[in-house]
Amino acid sequence: MELKWLLCVTLLALGILAVQAHDMDEDNDADDVVDIEDDLDDGIEEVEESKSETSSSPPAPKVTYRPPVPTGEVYFAESFDKGTLDGWILSRAKKDDTDDEIAKYDGKWEVQDMKETKLPGDKGLVMVTRAKHHAISSKLSKPFVFDTKPLIIQYEVNFQNGIECGGAYVKLLSKTPELNLDQFHDKTPYTIMFGPDKCGEDYKLHFIFRHKNPKTGKYEEKHAKRPDADLKTYFTDKKTHLYTLVLNPDNSFEILVDQTVVNSGNLLNDMSPPVNPPREIEDPNDQKPEDWDERPKIPDPDAVKPDDWDEDAPAKIADENAVKPEGWLDDEPEYVADPDAEKPEDWDEDMDGEWEAPQIANPKCEAAPGCGTWQRPMIDNPNYKGKWKPPMIDNVNYQGIWKPRKIPNPDFFEDLEPFKMTPFSAVGLELWSMTSDIFFDNFIICTERAVADDWASDGWGLKKAADGAAEPGVVGQMMAAAEERPWLWVVYILTVALPVFLVVLFCCSGKKQPSAAEYKKTDAPQPDVVDDEKEEEKDKGEKEEEEEEEDANEEKLGSDADLGSASQEEEEEEEEEERKPASEEEETVNRSPRNRKPRKD
Repeated sequence: MELKWLLCVTLLALGILAVQAHDMDEDNDADDVVDIEDDLDDGIEEVEESKSETSSSPPAPKVTYRPPVPTGEVYFAESFDKGTLDGWILSRAKKDDTDDEIAKYDGKWEVQDMKETKLPGDKGLVMVTRAKHHAISSKLSKPFVFDTKPLIIQYEVNFQNGIECGGAYVKLLSKTPELNLDQFHDKTPYTIMFGPDKCGEDYKLHFIFRHKNPKTGKYEEKHAKRPDADLKTYFTDKKTHLYTLVLNPDNSFEILVDQTVVNSGNLLNDMSPPVNPPREIEDPNDQKPEDWDERPKIPDPDAVKPDDWDEDAPAKIADENAVKPEGWLDDEPEYVADPDAEKPEDWDEDMDGEWEAPQIANPKCEAAPGCGTWQRPMIDNPNYKGKWKPPMIDNVNYQGIWKPRKIPNPDFFEDLEPFKMTPFSAVGLELWSMTSDIFFDNFIICTERAVADDWASDGWGLKKAADGAAEPGVVGQMMAAAEERPWLWVVYILTVALPVFLVVLFCCSGKKQPSAAEYKKTDAPQPDVVDDEKEEEKDKGEKEEEEEEEDANEEKLGSDADLGSASQEEEEEEEEEERKPASEEEETVNRSPRNRKPRKD
C-alpha cells in the first residue's frame, strides 16, 4: 500500500515540476527580452550562446542539390536553375468583356528560391503578385503529335502562402497558325488543361481536353471525373507536390500526385460529357397526346361524404373543464409603464409626438398565477375532421409517364481514338489567384515513364529528402508541441509511467508474511499457526491416519488364524484365574462326585 501511494505522489510531483519548469522558461524568456531592450548587443550575444548550448541534437544530414538532367528524349524540360526567364514569353494581351483596370495580363513573374528552401540553388518560377491576371508561356522543342506513344506531362507546385482562391494548372497550347504567345490569353486554343485549382472549399485537380467533332469541326471540352481522393492536404500543407498526367494510346489515363495514382479512367467512358454522342435521341417534334393519362391514382368517383362529416368544425376548442387559478388578478394589466423612466431632454413633441414611458412587466403579476382577462386554454377538437376528400384508387386508364419517341441521332459519330488529339506546340500558365508566391518548378513533357521518373527523382525527390532530413523526429515533434502546450508534459509522463505503475501494482500488491527469523529479532507476537500451514498439517495428518488404518487392516487379515488361537488361550487363562479365589468350601463341595463339573480342555 505504501508503494502505491509513493508511485501516485511521484507522478503528481513530476507533472507539477514539468509545468513549473515551463513557467520558469517563460519567465526567463521575458527577462531576456528586457535585457535586449536595455542592451541590444549583450542580449544578442546571450541568445546566440543559449542557442549554441541548447542545440545538443546532431546536425541534420545535408542534401546537395544538382539541377536535374533529362535521361531520354523530351519535348520540353525546364528547371529554372539558370535564374532567368530565358525562353519564356510574358503575355501582353487583355481579357475581353472585362474592365480595363483588371483586363491586362500584368501579373508579375520571377525566378526565385523557395521561401523556406532546404536546397540552396534550387530555383523555380514564382507568381509573385495577387489579384491580377498572369500569363506566361514557352515553346516546345518540337510539336507533340498524338500517335503511338504516350504523353506524360509533369511539374511541381508549392502554395507557399496557402491558397484562398486560384489555380496552378498548365495549358498545352494547340498548334495553330494563329498561335501568338505574346497575345496568350484565356481564349487561346489549348489541347489539354491539367493541374490543381481551388476556390472556397472546392478542391479540384483538372484534366480537361478539347475534342474536335469530326462532323461539325467544333471543339468541346471533356472533363475527367472528379477523383475520389481527398485533395485538401495538397493545397494547405505548404509543401512541394508533384503532379503527373499520363495519357496512353489505348485511351487510358492516370493522374498522379507525388507519384501516387489519385484518378484513372478511359477517355471513352470516364469523361463528361461523353466523347461520343448517343446513337438515338428523343424526337424534338413529338408531342404528348391530349388524352394521355399519367395519373397512377385518381379520386374514387363513387365515394360519398358521410352525413356526420362536419367540415366547419374548428381544429381547436376552449377547454370547458379548465378553472381559473386562485389569485388571478383580473384587474391588473400584464404590462405597465415604467415608473422610473424619464422623458429625454432632447425629446421634441412636435417632431417625435407625445412621449410615453416604455412598458415593463407588471411587478404585481410576478407573485400571482396571472394577470388580465382570464381565458380558457385551447385544446384539440375531438370532432375535427377537416375538409373531406374522396379516397384514392388505382386509375384504370393509367398509361405511364409519357416520353417522346426515339429517333436516330443526326449528329451521331463514333470516335474510338480520342487519344489522337490536336497536336500542341507550347506550354503556358494563364492564371488568376487571390494568393501570391505560388511556386512552379521542373516542368517536363516526354513519352517515356522512366524519363519522367528520373526527372522527378532528381528534382522533387531531392526536395522531399531535404524536407525529411530537416524535419525533427517523433521525439523532437513531441518536445516542440509540449513547449507550445505545457500540459502535454503531464500527458507524456502519464503515458510512460502509467504502464509501469500498473505492472508494479499487479505484481507487487500481495501481502508479504514476515519470516520466523524476523520475529526472533523482535518482541512482536508471532501467530500460532498460519492458515495455510494449518491446512497443510491437517491434510498431512489425514493422510497418515489413512495409511495406518490400511496397515492395520493388512496385518489383521494376514494373521487371522494366529489371532484366533491366541485369543482362545487368553480366555482360558482368565477363567482359571477367576476360579482360584474360590473358597475351600466350594472346592470341597465341588470335589464330591455328584457336584463335580467336567473339566474344559
